[in-house]
Amino acid sequence: MTTKQTGFTLIELMVTIAVLAILLSIAIPSFQNMVLNNRIAAQANQVITALNYARSEAVKRAVPATVCSTNGGAACAGSKNWSTGWLVFADADGDGTVDAGETVLRVWPALGGNNTLNTVTNTKITFTATGVATGFNDIFNLCDTNGVAGSRTVSINAMGRSYVKKGDATC
Repeated sequence: MTTKQTGFTLIELMVTIAVLAILLSIAIPSFQNMVLNNRIAAQANQVITALNYARSEAVKRAVPATVCSTNGGAACAGSKNWSTGWLVFADADGDGTVDAGETVLRVWPALGGNNTLNTVTNTKITFTATGVATGFNDIFNLCDTNGVAGSRTVSINAMGRSYVKKGDATC
């Protein structure tokens, strides 16, 4: 009585491994690019969230609210580099600095993935009680390892409206 053996031959196994290697060499770079794109999109959304939050808090509290870069979360850093994080605070006197008695409303952590976030001219954004960004018509450049092609520009106009554009930043 003869029995049929089941399994793979060495040639079948080698062909399968070769096909798998080809597929992985195509898929892994695409996956890494997808991760970078999702990370920078999420970070741009965090900036928009902070700006909208500050604007709504200024209107709700009927006092100015300021967004600024920070190094530790307790005070403004006074820097155009926002990669280390940023905060929103109720700026009762409207001077753009966290003074005694002024409440820090929310703090955002530093950016991940070696991404950079820089403003072109201003170090802080102050919204009035009517939601207007006083003296501010600037942009944020959000960049990653993909350079300009993967970058995001977060723009805010004097009326306080903010929006994101893809691939338009100066990196």
